[in-house]
Amino acid sequence: MPARSSASRRTVLRGAAAAPVAGLGLAACSAPGGPEAAAPTAPVDLGADSEVAKGGARLYRDHNVVVSRDEDGALKAYSTICSHAGCPINKLEGTTLICPCHGSQFDAVTGKVVEAPATEPLTELAVKTANGRIVAGPAD
Repeated sequence: MPARSSASRRTVLRGAAAAPVAGLGLAACSAPGGPEAAAPTAPVDLGADSEVAKGGARLYRDHNVVVSRDEDGALKAYSTICSHAGCPINKLEGTTLICPCHGSQFDAVTGKVVEAPATEPLTELAVKTANGRIVAGPAD
């Protein structure tokens, strides 16, 4: 008589039913838009210098960049790829960035985390104005 497998039919079916659910959990933690969602790897023209008001910030979703301007007129730029799970941040309320994946929040002026689960700040980018345009890219 052939040896019987230690796994019963019920155990195998239960495992098969749970596998797709487990896979969905992993998909929910991956970055929407897939691996192409990334910070700029070269300088990019974001738009007119006048688009970012003093004391404000502007989110450039197409480039995964946020630019803020302090009261003195100095610009700061950060990657909007969340430091927690790599999701592209798509929401800016005032100067607070909100990640759609797990709710991490960041200060668009400093890049610092203001609400977990993220623990690391956003990556700072080089930013300047050239011919009336905002240009941002990887830090030198």
